Amino acid sequence: MHVLPYLVAAYVFLAGCYGMATSRNLVHTVGCLAVCQASTYVLLLAVGYRAGATAPVFSDIKPGSRPVVDPVVQALTLTDIVVGATVTALLLALVLQIAKRHGTVDPDELRELRG
Repeated sequence: MHVLPYLVAAYVFLAGCYGMATSRNLVHTVGCLAVCQASTYVLLLAVGYRAGATAPVFSDIKPGSRPVVDPVVQALTLTDIVVGATVTALLLALVLQIAKRHGTVDPDELRELRG
């Protein structure tokens, strides 16, 4: 049962990668990239999980008397969520500018951007 979160993270990542590879729309591609990044949330939380552990709040007990979850992994997950939302917003703004300037969001029709 300990391997299940890692399998879920791998499945979500592969589903997002498949969506990015087969997408013919830039907005869909950005959404699939967000799905890929969501797999990192599952992975980070799976790494920091401890069975029977509680929140790392030491207000009422002596430190070290019971197992606690790793707060660093939780902080990294929150940071990952914020960075993911920022990257998604930036990419959607770029897609909007591409749609305004070129009139399409199909990557195959953007011939002017090829080198």
